[in-house]
Amino acid sequence: MSEAWIIDACRTPRGIGKAGKGALADLHPQHLGATVLRALAQRTGIDTALVDDVIWGTSAQRSRQSGNLGRMSALDAGYDVRSCGVTLDRFCGSGLTAVALGAAMVMSGMEDLIVAGGTEMMSMPGRREEGIVLPDVGNLRLRAAHPQSHQGICADLIATLAGITREATDQLALQSQQRAAHAIANGYFSRSLVPVYREDGSLALGADEYPRPSTSLAGLAALQPSFGAIADTPLDATGITHRQLVQQKYPGLELQFIHHPGNSSGVVDGSAALLLASPPFARAHGLKPRARIVAMANCGDSPTLMLDAPVPAARKVLKKAGMTVADIDLFEINEAFAVVAERFIRELQLDRDQVNVNGGAIALGHPIGATGTMLVGTLLDELERRDLRTGLITMCTGGGMAPAVIIERL
Repeated sequence: MSEAWIIDACRTPRGIGKAGKGALADLHPQHLGATVLRALAQRTGIDTALVDDVIWGTSAQRSRQSGNLGRMSALDAGYDVRSCGVTLDRFCGSGLTAVALGAAMVMSGMEDLIVAGGTEMMSMPGRREEGIVLPDVGNLRLRAAHPQSHQGICADLIATLAGITREATDQLALQSQQRAAHAIANGYFSRSLVPVYREDGSLALGADEYPRPSTSLAGLAALQPSFGAIADTPLDATGITHRQLVQQKYPGLELQFIHHPGNSSGVVDGSAALLLASPPFARAHGLKPRARIVAMANCGDSPTLMLDAPVPAARKVLKKAGMTVADIDLFEINEAFAVVAERFIRELQLDRDQVNVNGGAIALGHPIGATGTMLVGTLLDELERRDLRTGLITMCTGGGMAPAVIIERL
């Protein structure tokens, strides 16, 4: 089996994901996708006619994000019509799954040059309609077997069961903001960052828009939990509430509500892309690899907990690679909610100075279908900056799943 080499990675800045407020919110999702696809082709000098497939992650495939966003973005970027495209949905894990599937195609020998990436416009009107937050909505048979609540309530549920406190999650959130501010101030994201321009050539956004470097523990402590009121709101005509969904699996459990906007991932718009090639193709076309894909894994866990699969996914991918936690230099665990990263660190007994070293989604934002691809690029940049070798990326997704990927710098 061949290796899959990472040739390059790039991403847009993350714009605030609110219509009328975010710098990217008035742009078309295909415009964002085209921005990174065009940049990737220009940076590497590839002939886009040789791209075997563009594998794209997008969770909310509706409205302007429907109609195979990967293919349409590639056409909008000026790619040769012979480069195909497909768009997939693994909720928050879509962008990382795009990378894994692309790598698998190259490693199998079936393809030689793949672009993997993703786009999500969180500001898109109608994005939060039914079915996005609750995958089982309307299917009472599935709901009875696997009740799936709002993701924020799932975060509070995990914290309640694991005994993780509001103070611990606020401390992690503060560190995310501080690390992101330090990384931005020192240009750690500059290698991958691609500015977004409007059609008239004016700059739409050149730097991440969401971070709040003035965040303090006192400010975080003053924020009210977000999901207590949602817990007792009926979902639909059946009258069932999120709290009742949880209690189907955990009868009598008293939920502790600790998550709020300051220790949850930011709602943002963004896109990212990564170029994968087989070693023979790369050598023949003068493409210098930056890293290789070591191992990939997917893992399911409780749909009711929803966010708890990154730990078993990490263990699974480490076993596939014949590695242990001690063999990994840096980790990226998506900060969908602070409890996800906090539990990951505790369960795997990790050194906090190896995890999300440049901040995470709490500070930078989480553009659902693009985040996984972004994390691969961020990790690769940091491995190079620190002259380190190996990194592991994983993230929770809706439905109680997690993809995981290990990369090795070359």
